This record gives sequence, structure tokens and C-alpha cells, in this order.
Amino acid sequence: MARKPSQRIIPTQGGILQELSLRARLIFRLIADPRVSPWVKLVPIAGLIYWISPFDLIMGIPGIDAVDDVAILYFAQYMFIELCPPEVVLEISKNLAGSNNSVIDNVDSQDEEIVDGEATDITEKSER
Repeated sequence: MARKPSQRIIPTQGGILQELSLRARLIFRLIADPRVSPWVKLVPIAGLIYWISPFDLIMGIPGIDAVDDVAILYFAQYMFIELCPPEVVLEISKNLAGSNNSVIDNVDSQDEEIVDGEATDITEKSER
């Protein structure tokens, strides 16, 4: 089941620390959920193993060598959430959001309002 780009499961309101905290709690609950495949659960674990390992893709450039660690961690958490069953992610996201379900941007609404209409091109043709 593919999600539309306008539908977001992870809330984006609040500060960056709040969003990071929410993502971490979501990931921990998804890892603990038996409905998520064990193979998919290896993705964030592999990201953490890479992060703590002494091996880096970019080595020797101070300040830049941490970029690959951040990129791998971001990619691992993003892919993990995307590979989990959407209904499980949605359920856990709603539980994390609590009673404030307005934070989740129209994930439940599958029906979009479509307005049927006609367009007419109005151009002036002046003959001189």
C-alpha cells in the first residue's frame, strides 16, 4: 500500500527534539511489535552497528567524517519506517500522538474532494 506524498505518518509539528523523540519511540515500538518482519527489524540495528563501528565511509577529514554516520542513521530509520506495514505504523503513531489526532495529516482520509469543472480559454483577438 503506497502512501501519497501529501500523507505523512510522522507528525512534523513541534521542535526538532520533539520530532526526534517521537521517531525514537516509534522505532522502539515498531521493533517490539510482532507484526513487523524480523528482517525489517535488522535495518535500524545495522544502522546502529555502523554508527558504533570504527569503520567510516569518509575518513580523515575532521568534521566531515561524522556526516556519513548521520546519513546512515537517517537512511536506516527512514527505510525502517517505510518498510514496516503502514497500518502498524499508523496505529503506533496514533497511540504516540495520544488524543491529539489532528497532528497526523489526513492519513485516514482516503477520499479527496474532487471538483469537476470546465476551463475556457479567453483570448482577445484584435484585428487591425
